[in-house]
Parts: sequence; C-alpha cells; structure tokens
Amino acid sequence: MADLSQIVKAYDVRGVVPDQWDESLAELFGAAFAEITGADAIVIGHDMRPSSPGLSGAFARGAAARGTGVTLIGLCSTDELYFASGSLGLPGAMFTASHNPAQYNGIKMCRAGAAPVGQDTGLAEIRALVERWADEGAPPPAATTGTVTRRDVLGDYAAHLRGLVDLSGIRPLKVVVDAGNGMGGHTVPTVFEGLPLELDAMYFELDGSFPHHEANPLDPKNIVDLQARVRETGADLGLAFDGDADRCFVVDENGDPVSPSAITALVAARELAKHPGGTVIHNLITSWSVPEVVRENGGEPVRTRVGHSFIKEEMAKSGAIFGGEHSAHYYFRDFWNADTGMLAAMHVLAALGGQQGPLSELVAQYDRYAASGEINSTVDDQAGRLAALKAAHQDRAGVTLDELDGLTVTADDWWFNVRASNTEPLLRLNVEARDAATADRVRDEVLAVIRA
Repeated sequence: MADLSQIVKAYDVRGVVPDQWDESLAELFGAAFAEITGADAIVIGHDMRPSSPGLSGAFARGAAARGTGVTLIGLCSTDELYFASGSLGLPGAMFTASHNPAQYNGIKMCRAGAAPVGQDTGLAEIRALVERWADEGAPPPAATTGTVTRRDVLGDYAAHLRGLVDLSGIRPLKVVVDAGNGMGGHTVPTVFEGLPLELDAMYFELDGSFPHHEANPLDPKNIVDLQARVRETGADLGLAFDGDADRCFVVDENGDPVSPSAITALVAARELAKHPGGTVIHNLITSWSVPEVVRENGGEPVRTRVGHSFIKEEMAKSGAIFGGEHSAHYYFRDFWNADTGMLAAMHVLAALGGQQGPLSELVAQYDRYAASGEINSTVDDQAGRLAALKAAHQDRAGVTLDELDGLTVTADDWWFNVRASNTEPLLRLNVEARDAATADRVRDEVLAVIRA
C-alpha cells in the first residue's frame, strides 16, 4: 500500500524529488485533482526549480487523461497562480516548495476562485485516490482527452495589482528588492514597470539551486545581504520575497527589519480607509498593536488560530477585507481572500511615498511593544510541558488563559503563546510585553518550564 503520509501535509504536498515523489506520482495527483474537483478545466503554474516543469507537465497529463481541460501559465509566483484561479474561475495547482531547499518540490492546490484545498477541503480525498491508484493502477482514460493550452497571465496579474493600489502619484523611492533567485525575479520587473521607483535588483536570476542564500526571508541570515545593500546605497527601503514570492519581508532605510505585525497594522489602516467599518483577521501571535490599530481606524478585529486555512475560512465567513499573519502572509478580499506579499509591498510603497518621512518613522506608530520573536525548543513530551505551563499560571491573579491554539496566557502588561509543531518535536514560544525588560523576564520564566 502506497504511503503518502510523509509528503501530504496539512495544506499542500511537499517532499524530496525523486526520493519521496516523482513525475509518475505527479500524474496521479493530476488525475485525482481533476476527479475530486469535478472541474471541466484547471490552471497550472510552476516555479523555477529544476524539477518543476516535469512535475507540472505530468500533473497536466493526469488531469487531461480524465477529460479535464488544462491551461498552463508556466513560470509564475504562487499569488500569480491564485490570480489566474480567481480571474479565470478555475481550480489551480502551483508547483513549488516555497522556501524549502532545492531538492524539494510540492503542490499548492486551490478550487475555483483561489479557495484553499487542505486536509478538510479535498486534500485527504486526493491523497486516498492517489494511494489507491498507485497500488491498483491508474483508472482508464476518459473517452475524450482534455485540451492543453498555454496562456501568459503575468501582464494581467500586474495590471490587477496596480488597479488595487495607486502608486502613480508617490514621490520617487529607491527600493532594493532581494528575490533570492526565486519567482520575485519574474514578477517584480513587470509589476514595478513604469512606477516612480528606482529598483535595485538583487538575485533576480531564476535559479532553483538558490546559490546566494535560502529563499526564506523570515530567517535573519537570509536578509543580511539586503540589509547591507540598503545601508550602502541609502535606499528608502528593502523588500525580500520567498521562493514562490507569496510572502514579502520589509527592512527600513536603516536596514532594520520591520515586523510583519507592523506591516499588518499599516495595511489594515489603509484597507479600512477604503472599506470603512470592515473586519480584519489576525492570528493570535500577531502583536497587540494590530487589533488596536484596527479599532482606532473604525474596524473590527477578529483573532484566529495560526495557519492560512483558518485565516481564509474566517475571511470567507466574516467577509473580512484583510488578514495578516506574523509569518508575513497577507490576505486580501480584493484578491479572492488569497495571500499576496506583492500587494502588501505595494501598500508599503504607497504609504511611504505618500508622505515625506522615512519608513522607520512611519512604522513606529504600528510597532508599539517589545517582542521575543518565535523561539523553538525541542521537547519530547509536548503535552506534558504545556500542561505544566498551564498549571503554573492558571491560579495566578490578574492573568487569563485560553487554548484556541496551544496555550495563551495574558496579563495587563504581557502575553505569551506556546504551540506544538505539527511536524516536529518542538514547542514554539512567542512573548510580547509593554517593555523589553518584562518581555525578557517572561520569556526566561516560560523557557525554564518548557526546558525543565
């Protein structure tokens, strides 16, 4: 019996090629995706990894063999695939392993309108079909093979984004962009073309071997080059995209990282100016500043668990205009509730270019507290350590506990959250406080229990 448990994750397919999966499995995934969605046609895109064209082509053959029409959009970012799914009204599949090393590849799937496909929304059924067909053989082809066509949507994607954020009137800005040899090198030149931006392009050559650094800007070592270039050139800001360019990380004119919570608050304020009284989603480890800014701007903040499936589900349910996560994923109602780091970056450029001050001053109003960042601890007994933390705090005066996602403990001047990793023996700690000394004290107290 084929076992796909190592590569079928909560939200996508991801594993080492060809050790864990290959084109023969990709073809079965294409057939299963066509079967489960029941679509007449689908759209497929891929990133710059060496294995991506072959895997995406095999997926297309599998879907076409079931009688499903296929539109191939070729090289694209993940949010460009979401644009294609939304604008064409088709289910989609994106071949990428995002920020993972070169030997990995994966599939992010969505239904028409960029609606997510995860374990509870079709991925479990797709896995079951692939496992069955891997053992019994693929089903016989449909009477009529689906037509495979090619389409370039990059220009339409760029035009759609530029229609959502007007950058034409901003003051000229010098911006350094580190694409990490990922798909930002493909999308940024077209999106930024003709705008009042002096673009300093770093690592725009598409190269799935990632010769300069991993395409994961949340790891501080991967933005060192960007920070240095911003400081050396006197740029107004720096932007770093991950491998599939759906996440964007920002550094200010001093080369200092801007927290994704501050970006979430800034974008929320701008979206609320367009959609007064709207709802904004934030996960439970974003800063206190996010719900504060949302309320100050007349909006309604809604707190969710960590993870894009929870954000997108809540956005669809509440009609939210925007959602943000600590991981630099940003979701927009105007983009089919899907995440697009490019659109968030354009909001930052518009906000910065619409006034005269530097970015560090602009974001200071949204960055109000001291935070630990995420601290991971290897723990054999995750449940036991969480229980010990709960026992240590449940009778303390002036604190509240909730277990929406892991354990969150909140006091007047600090809070912390501890969550177990779904895939590794780790506990993840995030602390925030009104001052750095308090944040350090709470961090050390909690780690003492976690690592006891």
